[in-house]
Amino acid sequence: MSAHEIHDQKAIAREMFVQQAVHDNADVSAGPLREDTSRPIKSERDYALESRADWTFYEPADISLQPVTRVEAANLIRVLRQLEVLARRRVARIAFKTKGRILFLDLADIVAVQAEGNYVSLRHRPNPYLLRESLSSMAEKLKPYGFIRIHRSVVVNISAVEEIQPLSTGEYSLRVKGGKEYLVTRTYKDNLRDLAQLWVGSERLPG
Repeated sequence: MSAHEIHDQKAIAREMFVQQAVHDNADVSAGPLREDTSRPIKSERDYALESRADWTFYEPADISLQPVTRVEAANLIRVLRQLEVLARRRVARIAFKTKGRILFLDLADIVAVQAEGNYVSLRHRPNPYLLRESLSSMAEKLKPYGFIRIHRSVVVNISAVEEIQPLSTGEYSLRVKGGKEYLVTRTYKDNLRDLAQLWVGSERLPG
């Protein structure tokens, strides 16, 4: 749900609260008054006129909206708050076990994943982590989160890429945040199109 839709839902909830308040006030004004000798006693006609005048003044623009109970209004507000939480963009995280502990890292902080024998190295800022898993498996798991394979031994986070440069060999040099450079082989160069949602000037990569 977008922020604009959430705003509209909040406006509806506030309108329902106003209607409920008006409804409660009308009930109170229509009920019997405590005896007060310091004030003149009003006739039933006076109360009827005042009640009708108050109702006319507070009548909502859309009379199709009926007043709701306080419980219903409270439930609506709780649902709206839950929708706000869901609408916020959550940062994806990765969990893994290392040295007897389970660590949770934000994927946004991992600039690349590099194969090292039977292990993969998570190039995490500021410290890398070594996991016993194949690069092919990691590449498949990370693909939905914006990681692309650029080499048989390297997967990079597209949000961490700052620059690519064509080489005379038909390959590319790719630089990520922090200054580290990786080679993009011709086998995986088509994956570079995923680096941006919009390419302007030309649909072709340089080189």
